[in-house]
Amino acid sequence: MGKKKVKHFSLVKFIFIIILICLCIFAYGAYVEPKQLAVKENIIKNENITDNFDGFKIVRLSDIHYGENFGKEELKKLVDRINELNPDVVVITGDLIDNDTKMTTSMATEISKELKRISAGSGKYIISGENDTNFDEWENIISSGEFMNLNNTYDTIYKNGYDSILIAGVSSFSDKESIVNKNQKNQNYINSFEKDGPIYKILLMHEPDYIDELEDNKYDLVLAGHSHGGQVKVPFVSELLLPKGATKYSSGYYKLKNSDLYVSDGIGVSDFNFRLFNVPTIDVYRLVKSK
Repeated sequence: MGKKKVKHFSLVKFIFIIILICLCIFAYGAYVEPKQLAVKENIIKNENITDNFDGFKIVRLSDIHYGENFGKEELKKLVDRINELNPDVVVITGDLIDNDTKMTTSMATEISKELKRISAGSGKYIISGENDTNFDEWENIISSGEFMNLNNTYDTIYKNGYDSILIAGVSSFSDKESIVNKNQKNQNYINSFEKDGPIYKILLMHEPDYIDELEDNKYDLVLAGHSHGGQVKVPFVSELLLPKGATKYSSGYYKLKNSDLYVSDGIGVSDFNFRLFNVPTIDVYRLVKSK
């Protein structure tokens, strides 16, 4: 009889410990990890990088999802951290605003004010994510924040009046338009040079999987987001949480013929306020001249 009681007590104790561990994991993933912020630096060596652009620093943000779970104080902290990095360029690859946000005039002003505080010597650029397309205020927010809208267009960045880098973008594919059509203006510009064109070409996009549909891909670097890295990085679990458009290229680095593709794990959360083993990340890319 005593042995049965001991076994019963041990089983109850074991179940209690398991429940306690699960509760701790849930609390950490819901209330701790989403509030953290990491910086991940990537060194990109390329033979086309000249002395003028050697060490050029690109700071990239993605999937901020400003709204219920990411507000004014979080954005202020994010901007402070970006400015500490002293970037040459800052880019945002979509979903600045969360789909469920109840946008107000004061909220739009708050976002613009913080975006304007971001300091970048050579420019600030943004493209839309599928969430952003739901807000008429998006255009005014980014222009007031002194970001250039690169939806289906491009800009060139010069150093010392000589070499230039092309930075282009395509808008979210939520409108079902093909990447070939979205990229046409950029492609025409690239094709206009027989020689002496931009030494390095960058493409910003939101949903990374569509890059495979761009057969004539002439970009050296492609930056995308959308996936949040699944938000939960546990084997066989992350894959179940990946959104359409980021199931093949879901997180980190991929080599695509002549292009380097980097998919960001992002800053915010989307359908559920939870991150596990997947800290919100600012991505830094430093262009380095190959020796």
